[in-house]
Amino acid sequence: MQLDTLWSFMQVDMEADKFESQMRQSPNRQKLVKARDFLKDQQANMKKLENDVAVMQDRLEAVEDEAARLEKVLQGLTETYESNPPANAEDAQKQAEAVAKLLDTLQRYEAELTKMRKDADTKDRQQKEIRVRAAKTKIEFDQLKVEYDKEFKADTAKLQEMRAHTEQEAKKVDAGLLAKYRSIKQHCTPPMAKLVNGQCSGCFMSLPSATLLDIRNGDRIVECDNCGRILYDAGE
Repeated sequence: MQLDTLWSFMQVDMEADKFESQMRQSPNRQKLVKARDFLKDQQANMKKLENDVAVMQDRLEAVEDEAARLEKVLQGLTETYESNPPANAEDAQKQAEAVAKLLDTLQRYEAELTKMRKDADTKDRQQKEIRVRAAKTKIEFDQLKVEYDKEFKADTAKLQEMRAHTEQEAKKVDAGLLAKYRSIKQHCTPPMAKLVNGQCSGCFMSLPSATLLDIRNGDRIVECDNCGRILYDAGE
């Protein structure tokens, strides 16, 4: 009789659990979570791009300043060469090497500046694309949230009714047996299994004859040695 009552209780308890699980797996909820995660990713991407652009801008300004400085140095060397030509071939060679070195450095700076400006254009385009995608997703997110909030409110009310029914049914069950049920439920769901053809219907393990006899005599509560479920003989 005790197990009959516990079995009846388990049906409403499992039904409430199933409904709560369905709530978490709601298509609208899944879409909402997906949209929320997408927006978070876009915010992170935008933050990274902003940091990259800030670093790039600092480097761009530093290279431009250095290039401008070298231009002045080159101009000074040119003016010196024109106003005070080298006295000999050795001096001419040194001035030519200095000018060549400056020109080489300037060319490398110009190449770097060209690349950074190209990268800056790319990052600017990426930022615009992110803003467009994020704005579109935000609109979809807001619309979904309105729908989901209505759905969640109705489902929560239904779940509360089911849980209240479960609690009423729980009052009919022996307190010790209910405690055992809830303890088993923490690691095994459902916590009870029918006896079917000499097997536990939860894990399908065949049961020893002595265990079967204990179950049918109803002398004590019997748990499956394999899965730990409370075994129930429905008498079918």
